[in-house]
Amino acid sequence: MGKVDMRLLVALTSAMIAIAPLAPAAAQQADGFAVGAQVLDTAGNPVGTVSAVNGDVVTVKTDKLDANLAKGSFAQQDGKLFVGLTQAELNAAVEKDRAAVEASLAVGKPIKDSAGTEVGAIEAIDAEFVTLKLKSGKSVRVPRSGVAGGANGAVVGARAADIEAQAGN
Repeated sequence: MGKVDMRLLVALTSAMIAIAPLAPAAAQQADGFAVGAQVLDTAGNPVGTVSAVNGDVVTVKTDKLDANLAKGSFAQQDGKLFVGLTQAELNAAVEKDRAAVEASLAVGKPIKDSAGTEVGAIEAIDAEFVTLKLKSGKSVRVPRSGVAGGANGAVVGARAADIEAQAGN
C-alpha cells in the first residue's frame, strides 16, 4: 500500500468510527423513542421525558421518579409521544407498585420459585440473607440477591426441588 492509499484507509476508518456511535441514536429517533423526548398525556400536558430506551422498555423521568413502560404503552402523533396517564397518575401507579414489592418482602409472606410454584414463606430477612420456611417444614437461607419482591409476591430465583435439596444438606 502506498502513502496515499494508507492515508485514505486511515481517513475512512476514522470517519466510520466517528459515525458508528451515531447509528443507534438515529435508530432510536426513527421510532420516536429518543432519550430526551418529551412525553405528554392525552390532553397534551407534560408527563416527563424519556431518560433511557432498552429494547422494548422506555424509562420516563417524571417530576418524582423513573417509570419503566413498554413501548406499546405509547401513542405517537406528529413526532410526539403520548401516554394514557397524567403525570400524577403515573407517579401514583409506580409508587403503588413499589409499595407492593416492598410489602411482598416481609416475614410471613409467601414465596414462589422461578416457575411460579409456592415453596413456603419468608421466615427471616436481613441485608445478606433471606431465610425461607419451606412447605416441608425445613428452613433454608438463600442470598438476598436471589430473592425479588413483586406486585404478585416474592420470588426466589431457583426451582422448588433445588431449594428443597439445599435444605437437606
